[in-house]
Amino acid sequence: MKLRRLVVLALMALLVVAVIPANAQDKMVLKVFAAYATPIEEPWDGVIHAALEKAKEAGTIEYDYQDNIGYSGDMEVVLREVAEEKQPNIIFGDAFGNEEAVRKVAKDYPEIAFVFGSGLGPSEPNLSVFDNWIHEPAYLSGLLAGSLSKSGKIGVVGGYPVPEVNRIVNAFIQGVKEANPKAEVLVTFLNSWFDPAAAKEAALAQVDAGADVLFAERFGVIEAAQEKKLLAFGSMSDQNELAPDTVVSGPVWNMQPTIDYVVKEVAAGAYTAQDLKDFSMMGKGGAALAPLHDFEKTIDAKVLEMVTKREQDIKDGLFRVDINENTPENAVVPEAAAS
Repeated sequence: MKLRRLVVLALMALLVVAVIPANAQDKMVLKVFAAYATPIEEPWDGVIHAALEKAKEAGTIEYDYQDNIGYSGDMEVVLREVAEEKQPNIIFGDAFGNEEAVRKVAKDYPEIAFVFGSGLGPSEPNLSVFDNWIHEPAYLSGLLAGSLSKSGKIGVVGGYPVPEVNRIVNAFIQGVKEANPKAEVLVTFLNSWFDPAAAKEAALAQVDAGADVLFAERFGVIEAAQEKKLLAFGSMSDQNELAPDTVVSGPVWNMQPTIDYVVKEVAAGAYTAQDLKDFSMMGKGGAALAPLHDFEKTIDAKVLEMVTKREQDIKDGLFRVDINENTPENAVVPEAAAS
C-alpha cells in the first residue's frame, strides 16, 4: 500500500513537471518598446500607443516607449540604445521619415522583432511593416459628410500628399461624391505630420471659402470646426470627446489585431518578417467607422440606412472601396511636399 502511494505521488509529480512549461509559455510576458517620431498626442502614434497600453493591462507584455523622437537622425540612436540596454523582444514604431534608420538597426539586431509603420515592404529576417488601411471607413465618413453639408463644400486638411494619406482622402472624396455628385471638396496638405496650429489655419481658410463640414485627417482641424460651430469628422481614433457637438464620426484605426498577432507569433517562436496590412482593414477588425454618439438621433434615417448597408457590404466583401493613392485633383500642396 505504501509502495502504491509512492508510485502515485511520483506520477503526479511528473505530470506537474510536464504541465509547467506549457503554462509558462502561455503566460510568457514579452518586453515591448515603442519608438515614436511624433508626440503620442498625434493620432497616428496615439493609436499604436493605446493598443500597446491595452496589451500591457492584459498582462501579455511589459511596455515602455519614447515619443517625439523626430526625423533628424535621433531615431537610429534611440533604437540602438534600446536594443543594447533594454533588449526587448519586440520594437514597435513608425518608420515614415526614418526608413533608413529603422532598417539599418533592425538588420543589426536580428533577434529582435521590429514592427514598424511603413510605406515600403518587409525585410527578412525580422522587420515587419503595417499601415493604417482606414480608407474603407473614410469612404463611409464621406457618405455622411456629403449628406450633411448644406453648402455643398467640404474641407479636408491632410499631412503630406503621400500614398498612405492620399488613399484616405480619395476614399473620403469618393463617399462625398456618391452622396452628393455636385459637392466640391477642398483639400489642403500641411507638409507636416503634426502641426495643429497650421491645420487649424488651413481649415479656417476652407471655411472662409464656403466649407461647412471638415475632415480632420490631421490634428488641429476639429478646433477650427468647433470655433465656427460646424460639423467635423475625426481620424484614426474616435475623437468625439474633443468636441461632442462638432465631431460626427470618422475613420478609426485599431492596432489591436496587429499587436495581438505579433505578440502571439513572437511568444510561440514563429515570428517572421511580413506585411501586416490585412490586420488594419475592416474585415479583420483593424478599421471601423467611429460611433455617431448623439448625432444618430439627428441624422436622417435614410442616410443612416445607406451608410449602414454600405458598411455591411464592405464587411461581407460585397463592396470594395477604391484604393487611389494619387494626389487629389486641385489639392493645395506646399511646394516642398510636391517636389
